[in-house]
Amino acid sequence: MTAADEMEQLDRRLIVATQAGLPLVPQPYHALADQLGTTPALVMARLRAMLERGTIRRIGAVPNHYAIGYTANGMSVWDVPDERVDELGTRIGALDFVTHAYHRPRALPAWSYNLFAMVHGSSREEVLTKVAQIRELLGADCRASDVLFSTKILKKTGLRIAG
Repeated sequence: MTAADEMEQLDRRLIVATQAGLPLVPQPYHALADQLGTTPALVMARLRAMLERGTIRRIGAVPNHYAIGYTANGMSVWDVPDERVDELGTRIGALDFVTHAYHRPRALPAWSYNLFAMVHGSSREEVLTKVAQIRELLGADCRASDVLFSTKILKKTGLRIAG
């Protein structure tokens, strides 16, 4: 077996070991290294390489908003000028109460919104207050908006591969 084959096998084992999440311990890369029989430095290097190649898209936390007290979750949708959507999305995404903001294509004539921003709060009123702050930030660039409130928790997982 070549060194490249060994790295490919380690990458697959690393994906299988992390696809349900990183170990919830103070040093998760050390725990993975112990589990896989390698070093923490190699675990981090392989994850970094997979990120750079696009094999994996990100390493990040996926909080359960309900468990931390945010029971009102609203996807705010915005109709803003296409030529400013990236700039405005970056500004909205920087707000501490927005968990993610992104550009989506319009589906005219029924759906004119091209900018989405997820807002969480302990009540619908709190979410609507935060959405009003976004509207103020957008100013004249906001041509229309709406808030789509979550009605149930959906499973937040990506593709899974068998071990």
